[in-house]
Amino acid sequence: MISLKTEICQLFKIEYPIIQAGMAGGPTTVELVAEVSNAGSLGTLGAAYMTPDELRQAIKAIQSKTKKPFAVNIFASTEQDDFTRLSEVQQALNPFRSALQISNLQSAYSSPNWSAEQFDICIEEGVPIISTAFGCLSREQMTIAKKQQVKTIIMITTVEEAKLAEASGAHVVVAQGSEAGGHRSTFSLDQHSSGAQVGTMSLVPQVVDAIRIPVIAAGGIVDGRGLIASLVLGAQGVQIGTRFVTAKESGAHAVYKQAIFGSSEESTVVTKIFSGRPARGINNRFIREFEQSGIEPLPFPSQNTITKDIRAAAAKVENPEFMSLWAGQSTRSLTEEKAAAEIVQEIVKEANEVFI
Repeated sequence: MISLKTEICQLFKIEYPIIQAGMAGGPTTVELVAEVSNAGSLGTLGAAYMTPDELRQAIKAIQSKTKKPFAVNIFASTEQDDFTRLSEVQQALNPFRSALQISNLQSAYSSPNWSAEQFDICIEEGVPIISTAFGCLSREQMTIAKKQQVKTIIMITTVEEAKLAEASGAHVVVAQGSEAGGHRSTFSLDQHSSGAQVGTMSLVPQVVDAIRIPVIAAGGIVDGRGLIASLVLGAQGVQIGTRFVTAKESGAHAVYKQAIFGSSEESTVVTKIFSGRPARGINNRFIREFEQSGIEPLPFPSQNTITKDIRAAAAKVENPEFMSLWAGQSTRSLTEEKAAAEIVQEIVKEANEVFI
């Protein structure tokens, strides 16, 4: 009999082996994180695009709403801005701006990098768990985290990345299968230009066999069956993103949620068009027409910076055709908003029923 009381429950002091993914850009509100944690799982604040002041305020707000453990997710990318092809890429983007009546085009761009300061704030504010995407914490940061008894989670997409994460001193890895919505957490795009595309069922057991620290499964998991299947594969729990995007407490735009409710396993594609890094989202006009232009997007984070005005304008006029609609491949069963606590309870109930 498989037990839902796994190693990560003890490690993170949570009741259920479920982690709400730290989705940057708005979905992970203070309320969502606190409600997931209060329900017995691990809520995660997607902090990568938050200013230092915003992050500090959000952490304090979460701490005021829950006494349970929670995590903060930050980027550990070493990628630098590269705007050398800016004018060329703007040619592909300007038709979208015209369609959205955006007239105030910037003449110069710069992508903020707050990751080091975000890490320091997490330590200062007593965040119990820090997770990273796109790489590992630095040796110095890991030393500080261990000294402060902060647990660390690193998202990986290959066995070799898992080994690097373990060697860095991480407590846990999240094995992100190709079914997952949002950005691929592949460390280096030089080796995997489209992000590593290994499916969850293939990736998880191979990672479990290769390292000694606990493994969390992610990618295409939305219910109790996915949780049990992951435990059978050797994982100690699951990380779930897309289903929590649709939660009532999520900060995702209403038309974004409706796009998920109207999607299926065939609706998503992996694209670099929005950010310069491969990410899985619902196919729309922006993706199709930019790709038809034949112009390569700028690398991350530069592409993300120059498309920000388009995404913001589209959200303002409720036009999903120009928004980044990150979602995984298991959306067919997602049809309505539910409270975060209800989502956790349903997943646990379904998991327990597998054995009845």
